[in-house]
Amino acid sequence: MRKIVVGAQVSIDGVMQAGGAPTEDPTKGFAFGGWVMPYRCREGAEELDRVFEQKFDLLLGRKTYEIFAAYWPYYDDDASRGRIARLFKNIRKYVVSRSGEVDTSWAGSVLLRDIADVKRLKQEDGPNLVTQGSTELVHALLAHDLVDAMSLFTVPVVLGGGKKLFADGSAPRSFKLTASRVAPNGLIVAHYEREGEIKRGGAPLDSPSEREMARQERMEREG
Repeated sequence: MRKIVVGAQVSIDGVMQAGGAPTEDPTKGFAFGGWVMPYRCREGAEELDRVFEQKFDLLLGRKTYEIFAAYWPYYDDDASRGRIARLFKNIRKYVVSRSGEVDTSWAGSVLLRDIADVKRLKQEDGPNLVTQGSTELVHALLAHDLVDAMSLFTVPVVLGGGKKLFADGSAPRSFKLTASRVAPNGLIVAHYEREGEIKRGGAPLDSPSEREMARQERMEREG
């Protein structure tokens, strides 16, 4: 069985839209495309290498796949990005598109039509499936409880709106922190692995006060 690893660059307020360039995804009037790039650093590059150090295939939504397919096959200049470009060239790229209207001519690309196809792929033997971007797909993976690990690169900016990593409807699940790192520029990298059910606790009074009982009653009335 394969593991699904969500890799994401997010702002403090959870936005992951168009981190790489202004032209990447300007939908819904998003004005801050390229907000990740000023925070590129050695520490971030090394942690990205950690995500890609084991054998993996890419698992992408249609829009992110089209961004990647229009960029990575044509980029081999910079040492770091050139290495990633060569890596992506030699792996499978799975693209999930309900309509199927996507050009899969990028070598090694495979079309999946829905989350059921992803579930079947996950059950097969093979390398990890790593997502990049792909907001809608990540939401579906979280809702269907298919995420085994996450590597989050949190940039110290608040964007105020945009496509976010997490949406209501994710399956409740706890994750354990397996590694973390803080770069001098404020970038925080955290690697998580799936752990189990949500743990709960509290420190209730042995005998709730009248004020606490009244508060609970009001909460129940207000829904």
